Amino acid sequence: MYKTEELFDLDHTLAKDYLKQYEHPWEALKGIKEMIVELGENLDPNEYTEVSEHVWIHKDATVFPSAYIAPPCIIGAGTEVRHCAFIRGSALVGENCVVGNSCELKNVILFDHVQTPHYNYVGDSILGHYAHMGAGSITSNVKSDRKPVVVHGEEDVETGLKKFGAMIGDHVEVGCNSVLNPGTVIGRNSNVYPLARVRGTIPADSIYKDEDNIVEKY
Repeated sequence: MYKTEELFDLDHTLAKDYLKQYEHPWEALKGIKEMIVELGENLDPNEYTEVSEHVWIHKDATVFPSAYIAPPCIIGAGTEVRHCAFIRGSALVGENCVVGNSCELKNVILFDHVQTPHYNYVGDSILGHYAHMGAGSITSNVKSDRKPVVVHGEEDVETGLKKFGAMIGDHVEVGCNSVLNPGTVIGRNSNVYPLARVRGTIPADSIYKDEDNIVEKY
């Protein structure tokens, strides 16, 4: 479940061809900025407006006046960027997504239909198709000792990255006020309880209650 194809259906993002290059999805984090610029420069101007340099917003998207969007960034069709959202740059936001009030995004790929609707921080992360972050849930993307992030699971994987939040698979539900610690990987169709502190890997089709209580969904 560390592999890109095991976590994500790549047909639901403009980053499909980019992500296909990487066996493990966190390997894509370093090049998100350049990838967005390249994609943006080839978007159909009949569908997307470059509202400022390297910020492309689909004509069917809704961006509230109080939102801040730094380059580079692409906002897909049907997406809603709500009041006081703070997009710090290097954000590819898919179609029919929600970036909610006071949410912050930085160096991320959000697949289509992702919701980060209320007071979320998502940094150096990839969120799969229909992933949902409950209110106040965040990705922690830097270790307290500032050392490179290790993905912990049946085997530990050295990523070499000092900034790495979470890889959240398709149809994952993250409960309110949960913290996903650096290097978290959550398999498809899994649920995380509210107020959870998550570290390491969660298998697909699971319910994470706490680190000692992960059960299979039926």
